Amino acid sequence: MRWLPVLLIAVLSLGLGACGKKDTKPDGADTTTSQEGGTGTTGEGQVGAGQGLPGGAGIGAEGAAPAGVANVIYFDFDSSDIQPEFAALITSHARHLAGSSSTKVRLEGHTDERGSREYNIALAERRSQAVRRALMLQGAADGQLTTVSYGEERPSTEGADEAAYEKNRRVEIVYGR
Repeated sequence: MRWLPVLLIAVLSLGLGACGKKDTKPDGADTTTSQEGGTGTTGEGQVGAGQGLPGGAGIGAEGAAPAGVANVIYFDFDSSDIQPEFAALITSHARHLAGSSSTKVRLEGHTDERGSREYNIALAERRSQAVRRALMLQGAADGQLTTVSYGEERPSTEGADEAAYEKNRRVEIVYGR
């Protein structure tokens, strides 16, 4: 039963990857709609499919993230299941990694503050491992990916309300680590 979400992501990403629609908004722009667990890391607007990388890193740069592609994947409360809306984001990163074997990324798992420290560390690890598996299924190599679990220790937004919690339930894809 655990393979079902991964299979769903793989199938959806194949379908979405064939669309070929190009995002024309600049990095950091509000690019998608919000859903529970789907807002940006800076608190500026709601970004359901993550947020673009600062500095406009280009695809051609060795060790750089793909230009214009979000680097944050958000999760529902108490879940490590990757939502279908992030399939295209994962596909973009996986293709970039597959095409640049020397590029390395760190997958940083995070949670909101609810739950014990131990539970949140484990949940953040499950989230980062879920993203790792999805990237590897689409061509990224094991040696390119490192995971780290921060649990609730590095919130992107301070606060004890649902809006803050949504922004903190995430995995960040950090290039060059």
